[in-house]
Amino acid sequence: MKRNFRKVCFIMLLTTVCCVAAIAQIQNVIKGKITDEKTRQPIQGASISEVDADGRIIKGAVTDIEGNYIIRITNPKNKISVSYVGYKTTSVNISGKTTISFQLQTGGADLDEVIVVASRNMDNGMGSVQEKNLTTAVAKIDAKNLEEMTAPSIDGALQGRLAGVDITATSGDPGAAMNIRIRGISSINSNGNPLIVVDGMPYETEIPGDFNFGSADEQGYAQLLNISPADIKDITVLKDAAATAVWGSRAASGVLIITTKRGARGKPSIGYTFKGSASILPDALPMLNGDQYSTLIPEIYMNRNGSTLNTQQSREFNYDPNDPYWFHNYSNNTNWVDAISRTGHLHDHTISMNGGGEKAKYFASVGYFDQKGVTIGTSLKRINARINLDYTISEKIKIFTSIAYTHTDQNRNYSDNLREIAYRKMPNMSIYEYDELGNKTPNFFSPAFNVQGQFFGIDDKNKVVGTVNPVAMASMAKFRVLGERVVPRFQINYAILKNVLNASFDVQFDINNTQNSSFLPQIATGRPSTETTVNRPYSGDIDLFNVATRSTLVYSPQLKNTDHVISASLNVFTNDYTAVTQEIRTSNTASSLLEDPASPSRTVTGDIRSGTAKSRSVGAVIIGHYSYDDTYLFEATLRGDGNSKFGPNYRYGLFPGGSFRWRVSNVGILKKVKQLDDLSFRVSYALSGNAPRRDYTFYNTYSTYSWAYQGQTGVFPSRMELRNLRWETVHGFNTGLNVSLFKNRVRADVDIYRNRTKDLFFDNLQISSYTGFSAVNMNVGTMDNQGWEIAIFTIPFKAKDLTIGFDFNISHNENIIREISEFYPSTKGNIALNGEYMRILQIDNPFGSFYGFKFKGVHKDKASTLAVSGGKPITGPNGQEVYMRFNYPSVDYIFQPGDAIYEDVNNDGNINYMDVVYLGNSNPKLTGGFGPSVTYKGFKLSSFFNFRYGYDVVNETKMRTSNMAGYDNQSTAVLRRWRKEGDITDMPRGILGGGYNWLGSDRYVEDASFLRFRTVTARYTFQEKFISKLKIKNLSAYVTVENLYTWTGYTGQDPEVSTRGSDPFRVAADISLTPPTKAFTLGLVAGF
Repeated sequence: MKRNFRKVCFIMLLTTVCCVAAIAQIQNVIKGKITDEKTRQPIQGASISEVDADGRIIKGAVTDIEGNYIIRITNPKNKISVSYVGYKTTSVNISGKTTISFQLQTGGADLDEVIVVASRNMDNGMGSVQEKNLTTAVAKIDAKNLEEMTAPSIDGALQGRLAGVDITATSGDPGAAMNIRIRGISSINSNGNPLIVVDGMPYETEIPGDFNFGSADEQGYAQLLNISPADIKDITVLKDAAATAVWGSRAASGVLIITTKRGARGKPSIGYTFKGSASILPDALPMLNGDQYSTLIPEIYMNRNGSTLNTQQSREFNYDPNDPYWFHNYSNNTNWVDAISRTGHLHDHTISMNGGGEKAKYFASVGYFDQKGVTIGTSLKRINARINLDYTISEKIKIFTSIAYTHTDQNRNYSDNLREIAYRKMPNMSIYEYDELGNKTPNFFSPAFNVQGQFFGIDDKNKVVGTVNPVAMASMAKFRVLGERVVPRFQINYAILKNVLNASFDVQFDINNTQNSSFLPQIATGRPSTETTVNRPYSGDIDLFNVATRSTLVYSPQLKNTDHVISASLNVFTNDYTAVTQEIRTSNTASSLLEDPASPSRTVTGDIRSGTAKSRSVGAVIIGHYSYDDTYLFEATLRGDGNSKFGPNYRYGLFPGGSFRWRVSNVGILKKVKQLDDLSFRVSYALSGNAPRRDYTFYNTYSTYSWAYQGQTGVFPSRMELRNLRWETVHGFNTGLNVSLFKNRVRADVDIYRNRTKDLFFDNLQISSYTGFSAVNMNVGTMDNQGWEIAIFTIPFKAKDLTIGFDFNISHNENIIREISEFYPSTKGNIALNGEYMRILQIDNPFGSFYGFKFKGVHKDKASTLAVSGGKPITGPNGQEVYMRFNYPSVDYIFQPGDAIYEDVNNDGNINYMDVVYLGNSNPKLTGGFGPSVTYKGFKLSSFFNFRYGYDVVNETKMRTSNMAGYDNQSTAVLRRWRKEGDITDMPRGILGGGYNWLGSDRYVEDASFLRFRTVTARYTFQEKFISKLKIKNLSAYVTVENLYTWTGYTGQDPEVSTRGSDPFRVAADISLTPPTKAFTLGLVAGF
């Protein structure tokens, strides 16, 4: 199989026309072998370091299983140093040698006296660069630090780990994606997620913007599921514009670079990892039981109608044992949230193999992941496989190939608001139906209609409109997502002039198919079989085919004066993207067993859709690098982009950038400070462009009228041609400080930045109707993101058997709208309606801001409803008393005792839009994380905390479960409601279908700041002498608890609430999605 695979790869590479790209900064290569002086046995894991004249470690490597090493040196005048615990450290001059072997003597210093640190390499996607030589803002994390996490995708394990990277969960259901924000939101008409780069090539994570797909949003379409965390070696994040600009228009929101594992020279090594986990939900909100609910409803009915509830008409509250059908079906204490919940579990297995020789190295893995969610009807299964092959044909030619395959099978709830429905469902109703004689049946009780209403359908946000039996919906309605993705990649490197001029060419094919299938049976809604909402199957298919190429030419001359280092590279990118979509939805199949739309059924207009979209982008970037004396480092970039999503006038954009690093620790007296490993200042400035989300937006289109004149259907222009739609451009400035002390035991990175986005894309900009159009897409607006980041990594204590580490990071980002068109519809939401907030894009306020009334309490009696101005009662024209009104004259509701009090800002006795004030925004002021780790011999105890501080959430769950405005169940908070004059409380009276007691106000806006005990892990690594007889090379076991505890003042089910979708008016709203779960994991890692 491997031979055939090599042949296929080789043939495809030979047919590739263009071969231009390269390896950055090729240097002299030293190799050798490290053995024990007495036993002559090879030493695996020995540290190899290139050391300069001042004793600083320049580069590092480690020996493989056979004691071999290879290291690329930067200066032949330096030394090679070898160290290993229990052996004496040895060093020799390089002096032009290409092979240096060592025989180490035992009796070295204790572990606490031996600290050998090699500078880490960072992969910025354009090549590997030593961390200490970076001129831009970059952060890196080793995937080994995350391997105890149970997240099916790597983004879930990164929460709080990297400064400036804010990651929030969209839902706690299996397969739900994460919102990733790097230094805030750079564009208001996109989802703001960063570009994903895997092994140097962009990885497609978007879906066609015009594809419905049932619910094609961040919650349900998590493309990072296709990359198994077990295959990842490390993750690098590019944050400032100078770093991201080289990746072009798709990188305006940052870049997440994933490097997968590759083979290493040595005998075949087999690894096996296992994770088994059980998860439970946090405590749900306490809701009224059946008796409390049955007491509430007649009361709020009386408050509205002034009469008692007629239980002969509303038989749900009759409780007549002589009517067994109604009595047994509506005399319960059902906890619907508990009824749709369960204990979740998962098991995750990965088998991998790597090895290689002089010519070929390989890494292969196969994984199986199976998770059952905490909500009935949710699950995720994944099968993944990967092969990475490196082959050296000659000294000049090297080939790198990989192929990754992923199959996913995800089951979701039919509607996204199932948990919200469970919270609101009347608790006196039974889950299962009782017959006319009062006998319980196995059938779900799904009445076509009751006092709570009925099922009306699913809206465009995939939410149930109306009400259903939540357990029936979770158990019987189906929503399945099947994914198949194959990503083959081929790379050839050619050394044109050894160590001077190198070229490489990459081509990657991405074949991605996703199929949605859903079915809504009659039993889930109870509606009559004649309605089109009954037995409703759906099938959606999306085929994505993406071809990406990258050609690179690198020039890195070896200068005689080694104080000067220069290099230059040219990178050319192409990306061709094709999407083909089909959707069909029918209804009224003859049986609930017929779940295929191809079955005999009904269709209506709009139930069958298809589409094709194609786009192409090209880019070229020139990068020049110069350093002097390893002290002054300069880098300049010039990126040119072309994108088919633009019209002919602005199809191409040019984006320059530059960055500089000054290593102060190499200058003057600081050079003699032995405790100071590195002290550097950085500064960068660059431009990066962003293209529209949708294809074909610049074309003018025509549509037909829905009516005819004299038998002819008219045609009219429906969309204006946008020849002058421009690139949305981010102007990024960054300054930074890097400090390393005590042989890298203390490191600190500090950055301050400002990113200004100009020519913001605005969809549906309102224009004068005389043009023949009502709206158009245009560039009108400017927005800033500015802030700072601090990351600290320490090893405060290190002894022979004991090591203590502590890491900490914190970030602040401030978003400000600087400019917006006066024609843009900058407000959304009708403040005159209960439950509505005004969302305004207002200059000098942040994106994600919301506005409403100030809640001041409850009118305890009639006297408190008098209108007051300046402490004095307001009187009418005839001296009569004036009572507080709402929205006079259009509504003119007079507030009564027990009603909510809203602040009358302008003191006119009328609560209306003039009293609307700024309430908050959904952008956190601070984000970050921290955690200690303690290692003692084979034991390791580590923990991590993450936090978000200073962001506001609209608690819609609280709003819906405390408004007492309908027949929905309410939380136990309403037990303190106002009931009679004189009551002093913060909970207004209930009014069935009336009143204005739950207007959009700060009553439902909460500070959702939290500190979460994210993980704690206890791990034990078995000593070799205990496992060697079992033919096991290494073995470790661990126990992890995730989401152990959350400190917060938020009153909802969980404070981690994200902003979803691409609506420019989106805010963080708690809509009762599945919260993050507490997970208990047992893991095993073995090597053979």
